[in-house]
Amino acid sequence: MRQSFRFGRLAGIDLGVHWSVVVIAALLAFGVADGVLPATAPGYTTASYVAAGLVLASAFLVCLLVHELAHALFARHYGIAVPRITLWLLGGVSELDGEPPTPGAELVIAAAGPMTSLVIGGAATAAAIATGAESLFGVCLVWLAGVNLILGVFNLLPGAPLDGGRVLHAVLWRVRGDRVRAQIAADRAGVAVGLILAAIGLVEILFASNLSGLWLLLLAWFLISAANAESADARMHSALKGVLVRDIMAPDPVAGYDGQTIDRFVDTVAAGARARAFAVTDLDRAVVGVVCLADLRRIPPGDREVRRLGTVVRSAAVVLSPDLPAADAVAALSPWSPLVPVAADGRLVGTVSGEDVRRAIELAQLRPRMVPSP
Repeated sequence: MRQSFRFGRLAGIDLGVHWSVVVIAALLAFGVADGVLPATAPGYTTASYVAAGLVLASAFLVCLLVHELAHALFARHYGIAVPRITLWLLGGVSELDGEPPTPGAELVIAAAGPMTSLVIGGAATAAAIATGAESLFGVCLVWLAGVNLILGVFNLLPGAPLDGGRVLHAVLWRVRGDRVRAQIAADRAGVAVGLILAAIGLVEILFASNLSGLWLLLLAWFLISAANAESADARMHSALKGVLVRDIMAPDPVAGYDGQTIDRFVDTVAAGARARAFAVTDLDRAVVGVVCLADLRRIPPGDREVRRLGTVVRSAAVVLSPDLPAADAVAALSPWSPLVPVAADGRLVGTVSGEDVRRAIELAQLRPRMVPSP
């Protein structure tokens, strides 16, 4: 999840929000100020309800952040770096730079977030009882307690990518001794949880005329999509275990020269290669970047005769060494970077594309004891 706004840094962790947080905060503030508070704590002014709604929406986001910080701090305890935490429409994401070393570590890291939410919910409940749940302040505490208890319980549902799915993965990993099989099983459980939520949401919409079912459908879509993506990622990492970049790259690739014109590149390089993305180098074969045919189409035909390829090249976000794990190449590929250059001693020696990765995975599955080679 990419951050739209960065608002600080805590314990070496970048804290940020996705733009969708604005949506959820506005909906929460409006729903609480317009419906919940007037119905449960009547007799106050509209301004009081609006102010309380804004405070509660902000407090809920802080609770989400504390939930994620619990994950992050326990992850760091086990030696896993956490570069950033991002809040978004459906909660928060702690980006862990690595995997838990043991099932026990994963269990602790996964359970830390929901347990923190349950503790916050319990503390808010106790505070509401102590101050009187009938006042506006007391009702706000009851609402805050309720959403944190729901957050904690919901995240403990046994399906990835929820925290409960991580707990399930840790248990299955310990029992079966196979991390990948445990991940796939947890992901299947996540799909099942998503389908159940989708069914409940449809029932609410069709039979109860309750549009809150749309939120359940959105959650279900997210769970199913994320679970399937994690399952595919687990299979990919299992297939490429022990495989290096040099084993999957296309060696000695055809490349463009940054000083040639676009038309010259198209006629002499692109036209003779069955590819849509190309590495671009200088005269010393040092990597300058990557260019895609789609980029060149946006250049007016008249300009292609004189414009140099180096002026339209995409800078290579990552240039890999051939001795790195193949999984690093997979992580570097994206819609913006459809081709990853590979260099040794400062010179281009290969490239990795999505097609190269898919081929390597299929070969590894066909010949699991052999290292795939182009």
